[in-house]
Amino acid sequence: MPETGRDPQRPSPDALLDAARREEGRRGRLKVFLGAAPGVGKTYEMLTVGRARLRAGADVVVGVVETHGRAETEALLDGFAVIPRRRVPYRGAVLEEMDLDALLARRPALALVDELAHTNAPGSRHPKRYQDVEELLDAGIDVLTTLNIQHVESLNDVVASITRIRVRETVPDGVLDRADDIEVVDLNPDDLIQRLKDGKVYVPSNAARALRHYFSRGNLTALRELALRRTADRVDDELLSHMRANAIAGPWAAGERVLVCVNEDPRSAGLVRYAKRLADRLHAPWTALSVEGARSASLSEAQRDRIAEALRLADRLGGDAVTLPGGRRIADDILAYARLANVNHIVVGKATRSWWFELLHGSVVHDLVRRSGAISVHVVAGEAAPAEGQRRAAVATAAPAPASDLRTYGLAALVTAAGLGLALILEPYAGIENADLVLLTAVVAVAVRLGLGPSLAAVVLASLSYNFFFLPPIYTFTIADPTNVAAFLLFTLVAVVVSNLAARARLTAVISQARARSTERLFGFSRKLAGCGTLDDVLWATSAQVAAMLKVRVVLLLPEEKAVTVRAGYPPEDMLDEADLAAAQWAFDNERPAGRGADTLPGARRLFLPMRTGRGTLGVIGLDADGTGPILTPEGGRLLDALADMGALAIERVRLVEDLDRAERAAETDRLARALLTSISHDLRTPLASVLGAASTLRDLDAALPPEAKADLLATIIEESERLNRFIANLLDMTRLEAGAVAPNLASQDVSETVDTALRRLDKVLSGHTVAVEVEPGLPTLRLDPVLFEQVLVNLLDNAAKYAPGGTTVTVRARRDGRSVRIEVVDEGDGLPEADVERVFDKFYRVRKSDRVRAGTGLGLAISRGFVEAMGGTVTAANRTGRSGACFTVILPLPPGTAPEDIAA
Repeated sequence: MPETGRDPQRPSPDALLDAARREEGRRGRLKVFLGAAPGVGKTYEMLTVGRARLRAGADVVVGVVETHGRAETEALLDGFAVIPRRRVPYRGAVLEEMDLDALLARRPALALVDELAHTNAPGSRHPKRYQDVEELLDAGIDVLTTLNIQHVESLNDVVASITRIRVRETVPDGVLDRADDIEVVDLNPDDLIQRLKDGKVYVPSNAARALRHYFSRGNLTALRELALRRTADRVDDELLSHMRANAIAGPWAAGERVLVCVNEDPRSAGLVRYAKRLADRLHAPWTALSVEGARSASLSEAQRDRIAEALRLADRLGGDAVTLPGGRRIADDILAYARLANVNHIVVGKATRSWWFELLHGSVVHDLVRRSGAISVHVVAGEAAPAEGQRRAAVATAAPAPASDLRTYGLAALVTAAGLGLALILEPYAGIENADLVLLTAVVAVAVRLGLGPSLAAVVLASLSYNFFFLPPIYTFTIADPTNVAAFLLFTLVAVVVSNLAARARLTAVISQARARSTERLFGFSRKLAGCGTLDDVLWATSAQVAAMLKVRVVLLLPEEKAVTVRAGYPPEDMLDEADLAAAQWAFDNERPAGRGADTLPGARRLFLPMRTGRGTLGVIGLDADGTGPILTPEGGRLLDALADMGALAIERVRLVEDLDRAERAAETDRLARALLTSISHDLRTPLASVLGAASTLRDLDAALPPEAKADLLATIIEESERLNRFIANLLDMTRLEAGAVAPNLASQDVSETVDTALRRLDKVLSGHTVAVEVEPGLPTLRLDPVLFEQVLVNLLDNAAKYAPGGTTVTVRARRDGRSVRIEVVDEGDGLPEADVERVFDKFYRVRKSDRVRAGTGLGLAISRGFVEAMGGTVTAANRTGRSGACFTVILPLPPGTAPEDIAA
């Protein structure tokens, strides 16, 4: 919606801000090659543009391009740097995906990423390729990508109705909206069908089936129109942004836009339908506009309902409904909005008011025609729907409280009397000339505080008082001097004009304050919802806000299986009677209001309304208030719509986050299960096979074996049994950590003793290495669990023995570092890949090494981190500086009260 209330001759701040953000350069530029169907040449065009950039000297890299076996497309790949794809095993097959990390590390100036709507293989960082592209853009990398129109989220239903095929892979419209450029790759349907027959799109067997279904000429024509329309809408938005950023007064005849003006006239609904037909003929967007002027406060409830119904009708027919605060001239407000929105056609109803009304208030129609300039004004007679033919509103609304009553008129009389008394006191000193100013001040005060009606009553009283008390002969209503007649009439006229202006200023201020309060509370509500992380928080915030703003009791119901149940309420309420539950269920199933004041099930105690988003109905909101009859005023109904929509969007957001968390947990569980299965099937079976083989050899060849061979076989049985014991211990320790059952039994412990014990346990494992121990003399004792700490050292030393070549040195260092003790296990192996430095502590994760490395479960380091953190310390991994090798560092705090002279005994 265009900005309102600003000078159209000044640039739009929002448009300038948007332009500045685009020029900042911190985010990459996205260009989308949009096509109506597969085979129109999107990938070919993307590679052609990329090749041109490559020849111009840009660093261009292919992230992923699907050639589908087309020779002309494959030929264009020659000369490009291509990032190797990442191989992902999935259900017995190997899938190839774009390597996002490699592309980010390469940091090219331009990346070519085909098929934006692609769904990534399970286990990828992002479920969708467009999310990979967003990360590339955030890293400052420009991206060229391709997309078919059937994958645009908002057009999914339209495409399904055309092709009878539901596309599952979709891209949110926001991705397209944020694209810097969209280029339509268009091809005549006949040419595309010929390409399909020639085998340039699909293999012959698939091509024949596609021709019978998706690739019919009618389908391709409809999809082609969708692609062109979507791009035209984007171009239209860019034109508006350019006009606003450069303060260009509209309209520019670059596209058609229709604006229909609605008011309390019974013909407004007919005008909305006419505007809809006009917009359809022009293939143009359209808006229904209502201006809240000074007269809006004096409208009857039926007139307000007609305006609200006309705006709702515009919503139902696909238009935008806009309400603006009005100024002195409604025509000026309409034209200012039209020029900001680049409107070409204004639809307005033919004036039917009397000449006397137009003389007093002016004619909006005449003003529009005279001042519209290049904008076409359609003056339509329209027809008022007969009262008996009008559809009754789905929800009955209560009449608002009267704006004023007899008490306000009594107060006006008291203020006038007070002004009269003050004038009588001042008259002997200031003269009659200033006495009338005192009375006029009283009239203005009444107008500002009480409104137009009481101020007119005050004018009558002040005029009579001025005549009775100040114009000779006093104490009569007779005026002897003709000049005083003119003074009396002038005083009355001035009082009427001033009271009217003051009352109008008051009304404008009241409307503005009410709008500001409502906007502030809605903004506060949106911020509160943005801070809600759980569904219960969202439901509680929504019910509390609706109850506070509408002064009603609220319940929120969400579906569980097939029935709706109460999930939140304000005040808290958990139970509904059968009539209320039936009304709530009907409202949810039929997406229409039900219950008190509605057409359906009006006997229920509460009114239930569906909470909807673009994905459908999420739940039901129920309202209850004291008394009988309708609960909501029309204004309250509109406010409820805004609150319910915001709450529904927040519920949808939380559910999407929960769905994403569940998907991530399911993927993680699946990965862990596969890793565990691999460990059990290989890592645990290997020592069992060794034990079984050695034992079988001893049993079958005991008499023939020399003593040395028997000793070797026994040693193998013992060694492999110890290895199997370590594997099982790791699995059990990991289970304890996951269950939160690790409770350290802390006691004072000498670090050097624990290091010696761990080295003795791993004497055979470390037999092929040189072990160096460098423990700083006089280290303080630490508060440790000796069993857990020994297991930490065992796991770290075992890891070093696995990944360091035989004959190299494994070093254990321990020294004091401020208020902590640092223990390091250092090897002389190949070190850790940079990408694996943090991942080495993940469960079941193992750094890829050569076949010489002994297999493990991938749990040792994860267990070490869990044990160390349970004892209040930290463990990190890094590569050695100056030479190859890895260094694992454990930092444990000194006990409280440890002094420099406190050393181990």
